[in-house]
Amino acid sequence: SLQNLLKIGQLKSHPPDAAEVQRLLAAAARNLADARVTTISPETRFDAAYKAIMRSALAALMAHGFRPDTNRPGHHVTLVQGLSLTIGLTPARVTVIDTLRRKRNLSDYTGEDIDDSSTEHCIAEADRSLQDVTAWLKVHRPRLIVPR
Repeated sequence: SLQNLLKIGQLKSHPPDAAEVQRLLAAAARNLADARVTTISPETRFDAAYKAIMRSALAALMAHGFRPDTNRPGHHVTLVQGLSLTIGLTPARVTVIDTLRRKRNLSDYTGEDIDDSSTEHCIAEADRSLQDVTAWLKVHRPRLIVPR
């Protein structure tokens, strides 16, 4: 549970703030747009899509009044796994996103190539994650959705 993650120090309390949630969602949308630019490398596109997923997950977590403790290792894992607790993402989807997280780590820390197929898959998952978080917020935390 989110409370258990708080108790073990993976999360910190963080009051929900509509402006902050909206900035994260807007940033995720910009990342997603950047990821769709085909004139840049698959690796850079993958990174932008992955960042969109993380920002969407962070918005969902903040909507529940928490944020990860970024001073501790594993905060990306906490964000990914937290999606099942925040918006009810299925274990299968969490596994897919975690696979993308591991691929990103391999690329970042070993220089492993990111292929076009993985990039397209990450972009699709980023798009889906942003839509899922936004839809969940509209239903469960509408006060955090600021009309534009």
